[in-house]
Amino acid sequence: MPDIKILMADDEPDVLAILAKKVAKEGYFVLTAKDGEEAWQKIQMESPDIIILDLTMPKKDGLEILRDLRANPPSSKWQAVIIVSARDELEDMQKGYSLEADHYISKPCTVEDILKAIRLMIALIPQRKSK
Repeated sequence: MPDIKILMADDEPDVLAILAKKVAKEGYFVLTAKDGEEAWQKIQMESPDIIILDLTMPKKDGLEILRDLRANPPSSKWQAVIIVSARDELEDMQKGYSLEADHYISKPCTVEDILKAIRLMIALIPQRKSK
């Protein structure tokens, strides 16, 4: 398995801790952020390969982070973004995809849903690097 660095950002500490622990158990290097501002700082400092963002967070929401990331990428590599939201609304999905989100997961979701999305993003990394 390649060395994959994943940033998980969610303002629900219990959810974040459980998901991060289970994703790390699969062999991924996992960083966490409790709000959008912390997530943005870690994106700039750590340059994760995959970023999993809760849509609704304090200080900066997932769509703001995605907009900033695509407008001013902190690294030259492609970074996959997965949006996770309790709001299962078509409008939110459309906004996310229009800002170049790579995947969208509706809550409630399982750890397996997150892991499937991560595996999908890993499969796409070589294709994105060649563009």
